[in-house]
Amino acid sequence: MTRRASILAALAALTAAVLTWACLHHGFFDSKVYSGAVRYWFREHGMVYDWLQPGTPYGFTYPPFAGIVMSPMAYLPYPLILVIASLATVATTALVTWWLVEGMVRRAGWTPWFAGGVAVALALCFEPIRETFSFGQVNTLLLALVVGDVLFGVARGRRWAGIGIGLATAIKLTPAVFILYLLVTRQWRAAATAIGTAATATLVAAGLFPEASREFWTAALWDTNRVGNLEYLSNQSLRGMLARLPVDTVESRLWIVCVLVALGFWVARARAAARLGDHLGGLALTGVMGCLISPVSWVHHWVWLLPAIVRCVDAGLSSDTDRRPLWLGGAAYVVLSSRLTWLWENGPRPPLGVVGSNLYVLFGIALLIWMPLGVPTGTPRIRRAVVARSPRAPWPG
Repeated sequence: MTRRASILAALAALTAAVLTWACLHHGFFDSKVYSGAVRYWFREHGMVYDWLQPGTPYGFTYPPFAGIVMSPMAYLPYPLILVIASLATVATTALVTWWLVEGMVRRAGWTPWFAGGVAVALALCFEPIRETFSFGQVNTLLLALVVGDVLFGVARGRRWAGIGIGLATAIKLTPAVFILYLLVTRQWRAAATAIGTAATATLVAAGLFPEASREFWTAALWDTNRVGNLEYLSNQSLRGMLARLPVDTVESRLWIVCVLVALGFWVARARAAARLGDHLGGLALTGVMGCLISPVSWVHHWVWLLPAIVRCVDAGLSSDTDRRPLWLGGAAYVVLSSRLTWLWENGPRPPLGVVGSNLYVLFGIALLIWMPLGVPTGTPRIRRAVVARSPRAPWPG
């Protein structure tokens, strides 16, 4: 007990140091944008989409419903906003991580508080999550809404299934890919609930703030200058990868082809997951696909890789014969947490840079193709090895 508590305390200290280091680089930039924009909107009565962070071209890019959800930021002191945002990211990361690893922990017979604590520490050190923390972003909040909806609503046939996906879509449009997942896998009631929830939230926002809604849907949504340059290294999407290649004359057409191929492959695998009753697998595939096909997927958007990585690790540890999923999931976690891709932020692109500057995209493609489907049922290999060495010794986790 004491030894395990000491290990967790050391991991917590290391995680806190990693997150602090990340914050020194990004300084909660997105929280500054959110709070500045909603303050301009609610307290100064300006148009939220006209406001830009001083000295930058960046402004509020979310639908008006998201601004309503964030409206308390207009009245809270900025330090308190940062505390709330940081605690929310840690809490939602812990919640989602436990949801994802609980089955593996239970089958292995590991001590839940210790195994869960280790998993949460590893998750918080995963680059997309630590970037979400240091930018003060909303990605893990959306991840929690969708993962909770799929695992506890859709998977169990609850009448409320789809509400979480709908709310996430109303806050930020990219989770709409999970509505597409529900449609593709013929989960009609959940899809209708998700669409109805998103539409209701959007219409409520339009009724309360018609001018802001009109500005977003007719102008701000289509202004690509508000989100940054497509070729910037942090844009780890198929479009971003193509923008970094010397294919300017055919870039748009290549992107459409790549999106169609990714969508076709995803449809086939998502339907296969649905036939197996593998809701976590479908969720993981959809998260990866959404990041790949979106025109802009910053590194912090790739929190959606977490379910796919956990599935690969679980499947690899649970198999007696096939370790490849473990290697794939482990490599994705280690490489994408190492900041290796940032070595090419200002360096030459070809030949090695073509790989190095697109590591998220390449791992995303690999996970879309090779992530195992079907719910793992075996006891994780780590547990079996410990029991084989010492039948009476309890697993230290």
